[in-house]
Amino acid sequence: MVLIQELKKIFNRNTIDEKVAINGIGLEVRKGEFITVIGSNGAGKTTLLNLIAGTYFPDGGKVFIDGREVTFLPEHRRAKYLGRIFQNPLMGTASSMTIEENLSMAELRGKSRGLSWGVTKTQRQRYKELLKTLELGLEDRLSDRVSLLSGGQRQCLTLRMATLSLPKLLLLDEHTASLDPKTAEKVIDLTDRIVRENKLTTIMVTHNMLQAINFGDRMIMLHEGKIQFDINGEEKKRLTVEEVVRRFGEKLEDETLLCKPVEG
Repeated sequence: MVLIQELKKIFNRNTIDEKVAINGIGLEVRKGEFITVIGSNGAGKTTLLNLIAGTYFPDGGKVFIDGREVTFLPEHRRAKYLGRIFQNPLMGTASSMTIEENLSMAELRGKSRGLSWGVTKTQRQRYKELLKTLELGLEDRLSDRVSLLSGGQRQCLTLRMATLSLPKLLLLDEHTASLDPKTAEKVIDLTDRIVRENKLTTIMVTHNMLQAINFGDRMIMLHEGKIQFDINGEEKKRLTVEEVVRRFGEKLEDETLLCKPVEG
């Protein structure tokens, strides 16, 4: 489904600030797999997502999505393959547009479109049903501008937008990190439900160790641009925070939040 071969990314090459962000990573993500990614600050987590999404081009290696090489395919041309959610809730929606216009825009992502964002009666009814499952009352606010929503509401809407067309790959970049604990719990539970129901191939970067352990069926830890461990199946199900800290604590020492439980 997603194949990464010997991927490498260097920032500020040939300067005193040279930084090897991704150092020869190889990774195969199977169809329908839900991978969580953890690691210390600067480990290369977001850079890896940016290389997959086409935000950056690599200095070495190859990226394949659904059997097609996309290593140097521009970001906008990868949009039809990908759904992506960022840490900042403001980044996934258009504030000046209404909820229904945002959903319509998401539905057309990667497709040729006209000049109008007009929403049909059929679309409007479908959006109502879609938003009703969020239990946030957004189904009754389709004509409201997104700027009126809270951060949590926007992130839930962004999640629905990113998965509306069932992308071949969903990229989640610490998408609950800026939310309060209660809202973060709601968003991560919604994420898990949508991913499972639609069997979406997903890579989720998180700073929360409990999220990384409790969600997904495979967990990867990055350190200094390399994969330090890759665990799945029954071994992942038995994994605990204490075990990860015992084995890799020195690589996580700057991540104080990794071992902090999510408060209710």
